[in-house]
Amino acid sequence: MKLLVTRPEPGASATAKRLAALGYEPVLLPCLNITRIPARLPAHPAALVVTSGQAVPALPACLHNTLVFCVGDATADKLREAGFTRVESANGDADALFQLIAARRLPGLHLLAVGERHGLALLTRLRGAGISAMRRKVYTVSPLRHLPEAITHALGNGEISGALFYSAETARAFARLKPPGTARMSAYALSKTVAVALQDLPWAQIHVALAPTEADLMALLA
Repeated sequence: MKLLVTRPEPGASATAKRLAALGYEPVLLPCLNITRIPARLPAHPAALVVTSGQAVPALPACLHNTLVFCVGDATADKLREAGFTRVESANGDADALFQLIAARRLPGLHLLAVGERHGLALLTRLRGAGISAMRRKVYTVSPLRHLPEAITHALGNGEISGALFYSAETARAFARLKPPGTARMSAYALSKTVAVALQDLPWAQIHVALAPTEADLMALLA
């Protein structure tokens, strides 16, 4: 069974290896391109707030001992692998991340290290709750503009049985490509938010992971 992998690199290749180990044939279609951008970050924030694992490579080693609040366990794993020693996962979505930060209510500045156009709603909520917060862009996101001819052919001919989606932004980028053949395919969404972003396309089925982790997403394939 061929499955489309839509997440950006390097995650796309990592997911492809996991799918191949499970006996699937992955087809890579990263719908977003991630580019790091230089950012002036405060040296001693009370906490970091990370809404996506894409921010992790842009975070300097001098912050490794800073407490980090992150949106989910996959991002938490990336942070620990990068050398961060104090990581707390909300194990959910942006609302769960806000609830975690609000419950801890640390004094001092919370630094949101995010992508371009990301984190604005969370910043507003934190400040509205009386929590000191600053937002800094550490990467940009560029959507794929055109479907490769080979993938357009495979989709149109029904050769691809399903597609995996890890973020709402990726789902929207895929939908804008106007892919053929999705009405015969299953979509596998990491969360309900991702599933909502997929609803502009016809699908045979949209499956939603029980929890927003790759393990739960892969469990949908069983």
